[in-house]
Amino acid sequence: MQLIKCLSISLRIVTPLPTHLEPMSSVQSTVDSLNVNAKIKQDLTRRHCFHCHSPIIDGFKETAWIDGHDQPMCCFGCKAVAEAIVAAGHEHFYRVRSEASPTGSEMVPEFLRETRVYDNESVQADFVQQLSDDSREASLILEGITCAACVWLNEQHIASLDGVLEVQVNYSSRRAWVRWDEARIKLSEILQAIHAIGYQAHPYNPEQQQALQQKERRSQIRRLAIAGLFGMQVMMVSISLYAGAWSGMERNFENLFRWLSLGLTLPVLLFSASIFFRSAWYDLLNHRVSMDVPVSLGIGIAFLSSVVATVRGMGEIYFDSVVMFTFLLLVSRYFEWTVRQRSNESVERLAHALPLMANRLDEGSEEVIAASLLKVDDVVLIRPGETIPADGEVLVGESSVDESLLSGESRPVHKRIGDHLVGGSINIENPLQVRVLSVGSDTVLSSIYAMIERAQADKPPIAQLADRIASRFILAILTVAALVASYWWFQSSEDWLEITLAVIIVTCPCALSLATPAAISAALSRLQGLGLLVKRGQAIDALDKVTHLVFDKTGTLTLGKPTLSQVLYDDSVDRDFCLQVAASMESYSEHPLAQAIIRAGDSVYLPVKNLVNQSGGGLKAIIQGRQYAIGSINFIETFSAMRINPDWLEKADKDAATVVALAQSDKILALFILHDEIRADAINLIQAIKASGRKLILMTGDSEASARQVASSTGIEEYYANLKPEQKMARVKALQDDGAIVLMVGDGINDAPVLSNADVSIAMGDASALAKTSADIVMLGNRLASIIDGLSLSTKSQLIIRQNLAWALGYNICAIPAAAAGYITPWMAAIGMSLSSLIVVINALRLTASRSGQD
Repeated sequence: MQLIKCLSISLRIVTPLPTHLEPMSSVQSTVDSLNVNAKIKQDLTRRHCFHCHSPIIDGFKETAWIDGHDQPMCCFGCKAVAEAIVAAGHEHFYRVRSEASPTGSEMVPEFLRETRVYDNESVQADFVQQLSDDSREASLILEGITCAACVWLNEQHIASLDGVLEVQVNYSSRRAWVRWDEARIKLSEILQAIHAIGYQAHPYNPEQQQALQQKERRSQIRRLAIAGLFGMQVMMVSISLYAGAWSGMERNFENLFRWLSLGLTLPVLLFSASIFFRSAWYDLLNHRVSMDVPVSLGIGIAFLSSVVATVRGMGEIYFDSVVMFTFLLLVSRYFEWTVRQRSNESVERLAHALPLMANRLDEGSEEVIAASLLKVDDVVLIRPGETIPADGEVLVGESSVDESLLSGESRPVHKRIGDHLVGGSINIENPLQVRVLSVGSDTVLSSIYAMIERAQADKPPIAQLADRIASRFILAILTVAALVASYWWFQSSEDWLEITLAVIIVTCPCALSLATPAAISAALSRLQGLGLLVKRGQAIDALDKVTHLVFDKTGTLTLGKPTLSQVLYDDSVDRDFCLQVAASMESYSEHPLAQAIIRAGDSVYLPVKNLVNQSGGGLKAIIQGRQYAIGSINFIETFSAMRINPDWLEKADKDAATVVALAQSDKILALFILHDEIRADAINLIQAIKASGRKLILMTGDSEASARQVASSTGIEEYYANLKPEQKMARVKALQDDGAIVLMVGDGINDAPVLSNADVSIAMGDASALAKTSADIVMLGNRLASIIDGLSLSTKSQLIIRQNLAWALGYNICAIPAAAAGYITPWMAAIGMSLSSLIVVINALRLTASRSGQD
């Protein structure tokens, strides 16, 4: 493809010139035959490139076969261009040229040179994420995407490149998520490969995306305006022709009106409809049939047959059908584009959430700089009403922060010294001094945006099915159109062309291609507004099928901020020493229970050696030369081979508390009794889930008493306590083996395995990083009500997708026989096709208007 482009650039310099250059047999004969000065002759004899006249490096011996002789080349680029010129049958170019040709590098399109800039690591820092030593991922803007077939073509083409590990294209936002091996392929090569099949790709940038959207909007409006303006004129002339056919019209006037219709249709065809022809051409070049192929075929056949009829002065003309079909198709695509922008508004707000400028403090002085120039450990001043420019922690001050854009929760969150701040949130009350912790692609906002992009590009099974149906459907309708045309032709019907056109137009699969992408995009947008960040598109489909919900306890149904209420300890040890040993060991854990002990203990930790973490059990380590263990009752009793004091256990059981035990190898030292408050909305959530007919299960690693107390308080009837991660997984697997579709909700590191193996999973907003990575959906806050909202919305989204598919297929099943029988004219088919697409898009739009998944 690039070779042909280079060839086309070369041929642009060819002009009709006097043929004063004779055919050449060698470099020397060429010199003798050229009418040039002696210096040029001397230069040419010193081994210069036959194509561009550049000196040839000593030792480079590449040649190209031109006019029956091997001619020397200075580089592989010139050789490729020369061979392409010869292969295209344009050898005469070298006989008629009057100057040396551009070098191979000069003929490389400017776009291809520009893409190499994106291979620079400093340039990639803003939009490329490095996953491993060689693995990279980035979000790209794609220009030229017009339908689902364009998405398929780009996905297949990019995926076929050696070194590309994964690619997903989001039809709704026109963006591609690409993961590649930097050691095998460069980003510039990926961009060039996309360019080679007729599309333009750029690294995602919010400002550039907005500019491209405005450009696309203006382009669509111009096309609509031309089609509407000239279309109305064509329709008025057509009314005159119809009236004349009914009441009689002189032949001269009839011919005048035909030619006038032709002239008025040309701007619509050449400008407004050119987008269909261009897309169809690229699809055919790449051996792909998209919806633009039958569209272009219908418009082209109608126009050409009308031109023939106009020139002959007899026969039917379809200029009115051409302009109407073009106008209505452009209207439906513009409306669909508008709906996509509306669906992506919440996502785009995230992209534009960070401010452009920041107030950096440097040794007491304040400096206003671009927010993109901030670095880790910079200190910035955030005044009331200003947006926080990057993730950081509060150094000085105390204020409330609005995080509604990220979490969906409208209530401000109080922040004090040491608290974490998320970039994009808004400071409300008092000035804050903040130390920057992360910038660029490492911020929470960037990771959220990347997950949304990935989810929108990810296709659930029903969307993949729709794509397969649409691709086969196009070939089917072209076959049907050919059969209909053949039938009416052999019937010697004068209406065979009109009937064929009606079949092609009425069966345009626009509605079928829009049925699932429009609904999925709207559903993802609405879920994000409800505080649920969907990481994988399949989660929407799985949520609708959920039969069992499994909840973790600590940090999920409870606040996850337990407090130490009592320490029961052996008489032979000191309470403060027990707390210090426990805090020293727990300082290596992120579990909420560990954090509670740390907060209650001494801030001076003892040296810890040989720390071993047994997942779901506890910790073992050596402190001051002695072996200690801290964790659950079962873990401690196994470690020490001793039983815990029954009086201690009775006290803990009576209080329905969570207990953590501390022991040496030969003695149980202490029992820490902790209490955790149940979330305020947990009871309402459980009641709503029960009302939906789904089953609830509580699985926790905590004690029987603690699990029983939370289960009875919230209304959960089935619960399991003292479970290790592998035991949780085994119980979930058993449910799945019995046919259950399991939704797991958790927050801890020990929940990560079961979150990964559940049919669909949700991690709490303040869950561990591993839990968020393992989950299919991440809460942007901790509002439990969003779970039932998500379940309701997923059910509604699946219903709307099925409605859209049923409408699209049903419409075509009914319309095709009517059009094939001659009951539908081309202009009627154009209206029906456009209305069908609009109905699908409007139906999908109901998801963005729904509240909590309900109408």
